[in-house]
Amino acid sequence: MNRTLFMHLLPLSLAGVLFAWIGLSLGIMALGTAVLLVVLEVTLSFDNAVVNAGVLKHMTPLWQRRFLTWGILIAVFGTRAILPVLIVAASAWANPFAIAWMALFDPVQYASLLADAHYSIHAFGGMFLVMVAFKYFFNEDKKLHWIQVIEQRVSRLGNIQAIESILATVIVVAIALASPAHLQSVLVSGLIGIALFAAMQSIIHWLEADSRASIAGGLVLFMYLNVLDAAFSLDSVIGAFALSTNIVLIVVGLGIGAYFVRRLTLYLVHHGTLDDLIYIEHGAHWAILGLAVAMLAGLFIEVPQPITGFIGFAFLALAYLSSRRALR
Repeated sequence: MNRTLFMHLLPLSLAGVLFAWIGLSLGIMALGTAVLLVVLEVTLSFDNAVVNAGVLKHMTPLWQRRFLTWGILIAVFGTRAILPVLIVAASAWANPFAIAWMALFDPVQYASLLADAHYSIHAFGGMFLVMVAFKYFFNEDKKLHWIQVIEQRVSRLGNIQAIESILATVIVVAIALASPAHLQSVLVSGLIGIALFAAMQSIIHWLEADSRASIAGGLVLFMYLNVLDAAFSLDSVIGAFALSTNIVLIVVGLGIGAYFVRRLTLYLVHHGTLDDLIYIEHGAHWAILGLAVAMLAGLFIEVPQPITGFIGFAFLALAYLSSRRALR
């Protein structure tokens, strides 16, 4: 068996073992929940795969492999297990180890604390994703437009220095003022999301200007992809507790889903899908903007997960159809 085939079969075999373990030790209902969690992760993160592919194609094959190996460990244990614990600990001013213990042995109470932290989670994730979308659309060098009546006009504003950060800051301040009971947590978390995106973009641009910084550049892009994955996954982590309070089950289900999303990302890169389907990246960024709006709207009203997933699917499906029409 060659090495490439082995690397393809090993994760599938591991996923099969995990599903078998869940079914045998936790029962058939838990197995069904795990499958639903995989579907939830893939549905909410399909647009993430397209955006990741746009970044990943600029990375060397070595860093692309690391995105699937090291990156999946970060995605499973860091983003979907440790990050929510740290957010809850920071929101509740509690010991992270105590929160981790609670997640394992008192998941109902942990789910309650995670729900209480949703203002910080939604503000951070929503504003980070707003910056991702704004960075794509407010680009004066962007010549190909899908929804031309909007994209063409918006791209011209890209010559205004820091237009994305200015608009995003105005948005988060307005949202914070509209929710006075949670003004501090919304404002601080949202500004952290904006600042983190701006800082990572500055580092990436600086490294691009230095041809000797290929290793560091690959590392920064790798870090950026994982932060982007974290912003996408926060919504699915919260939604997962509507299906189960078993933290192990959630991590396994979302982790397997995250692996398939990353495999899809590499497929898009290696098969040149973004070059053939010329509007698919546009659709993904519209989907990101839709997800960001849904997360920020979640600060005021309950936005059902199916609606969030449908927003991304609708934009990507329309972009796919437009791309196929353009090919013909």
